[in-house]
Amino acid sequence: MAVTNPSREDFAALLEESFANEDLFEGSVVKGTIVAIEKDLAVIDVGLKTEGRVALKEFNGPGRDNALKVGDVVEVYLERVENALGEAVLSRDKARREESWIRLEEQFNKNEKVTGVIFNQVKGGFTVDLDGAVAFLPRSQVDIRPVRDVGPLMHTPQPFQILKMDKRRGNIVVSRRTVLEETRAEQRSELVQSLEEGQIIEGVVKNITDYGAFVDLGGIDGLLHVTDIAWRRINHPTEVLSIGQTVRVQIIRVNHETHRISLGMKQLEADPWSGIEAKYPVGAKFSGRVTNITDYGAFVELEPGIEGLIHVSEMSWTKKNVHPGKIVSTSQEVDVMILEVDPVKRRISLGLKQTLSNPWESFSEKYPIGSIVEGEVKNKTEFGLFIGLDGDVDGMVHLSDLDWNRPGEQVIDEYNRGDIVKAQVLDVDIDKERISLGIKQVGGDPFVEVSGEVRKGSVVTCEILAVTEAGLEVRIADTDLTSFIRRADLSRDRSEQRPERFAAGEKVDARITNFDKKARKVAVSIKALEIAEEKEAVAQFGSSDSGASLGDILGAALKARQGGDE
Repeated sequence: MAVTNPSREDFAALLEESFANEDLFEGSVVKGTIVAIEKDLAVIDVGLKTEGRVALKEFNGPGRDNALKVGDVVEVYLERVENALGEAVLSRDKARREESWIRLEEQFNKNEKVTGVIFNQVKGGFTVDLDGAVAFLPRSQVDIRPVRDVGPLMHTPQPFQILKMDKRRGNIVVSRRTVLEETRAEQRSELVQSLEEGQIIEGVVKNITDYGAFVDLGGIDGLLHVTDIAWRRINHPTEVLSIGQTVRVQIIRVNHETHRISLGMKQLEADPWSGIEAKYPVGAKFSGRVTNITDYGAFVELEPGIEGLIHVSEMSWTKKNVHPGKIVSTSQEVDVMILEVDPVKRRISLGLKQTLSNPWESFSEKYPIGSIVEGEVKNKTEFGLFIGLDGDVDGMVHLSDLDWNRPGEQVIDEYNRGDIVKAQVLDVDIDKERISLGIKQVGGDPFVEVSGEVRKGSVVTCEILAVTEAGLEVRIADTDLTSFIRRADLSRDRSEQRPERFAAGEKVDARITNFDKKARKVAVSIKALEIAEEKEAVAQFGSSDSGASLGDILGAALKARQGGDE
């Protein structure tokens, strides 16, 4: 066959085709065959005019240790067809990175997990080899909880979740925590489904807070509230539990949607409130220990798991509006009385003062009505005085019981706080805790004292205290009794019924026309005395047929009276 020499045009076409093929190879991943291994380099033929050399270490990496031999087919990245030495510039790292990017993008779009190896620590996190592509693992994404030592996780293939990819910048951010949370969520879901309310299981105390403890049930945590640890009052879970302790608990509630589990320990013990009414009957007295003090009272433990409340109103007979902490102290042993038991609400009302003697009963026994007592004026009010008495009780003197004759509003000004006074016991109301006293009764009742001598119809001598247009203010001689003689009672004769005839300090005789002990009033009249004397004289010295005049009769009576006086 005749051989023809190629023309200039043919040569140019062949050269252009050659360059086109070279451009096609550059910047892409190609397959090549290892033709020789020289020390730490592999000589690779990729089908070009010259071979390329690639360092053996590029074929190895975190989690990979490939033993290469002549004849192996490998993929490499063709950077340039020929360098200054006339060799092809090849890279296994870039080939692997290019392959990884393509594969990782597919997995990222499908939201699939990828396998990688943590091989180095950098600022803020770690670097992860994703089979050639280097990704960044933030420290916060390493584990569900902060990890102090990452050593055991290094250089070990494990799954990751790609959070972000940016090929232009060559950035990949991965998370190990997301994978663990998904796995944990699956395990939690399976475990929660297997749990039932009332089930008794064992767990380990994982964390303790003020309101309870979290118990690890083998992959899922349950909350053991402080009120469910024991039947007795527990101020803080650390009184009973410690981290790492194995505890036996009962499932109280399970929420399959939120995966929240409530646990209880006291439910495994007998309920001390069962049959509580028979054990603690109302009115019975028991001894207990003060466990807690509040503004409204004190809690007393009668037995483990059984507490009762002493309300502040039931703590003292006499100390009112006082903080319970001033009456009892924490851990103090006290005697109490059962006032009320409510097994449904699990409440017991206790009384402290009921175990002590009632000071009003004691006072009543020691000071019966009519007794004279002495005390200090504690307070003055608009309606009377409060007097401090034996037994830390107070008695009240009403305004009306301060003085027999003067109004109480006037007399009370004479008393001051701190004064020591004497009073008579008028009444003691134990139920209402009231003691009524009287100061004016101590000196005796003037009406009672004169009642034997002064009575209706008696003639008495009166001292004129004051003269008014309406009559005379007088005091019955030798008594504290006062009265008022009206103008019409000053004389039998109308012409003599003039108050100005009299003067203060003078003494006049009068007759008692009314003596009312209950109303404490006495009425006297000069006119009544004159009429009574006239009747007496007529009866003694005159008769209906004697013919004597009234003047003769009165004259004889007067002479007889004077003779009797002599």
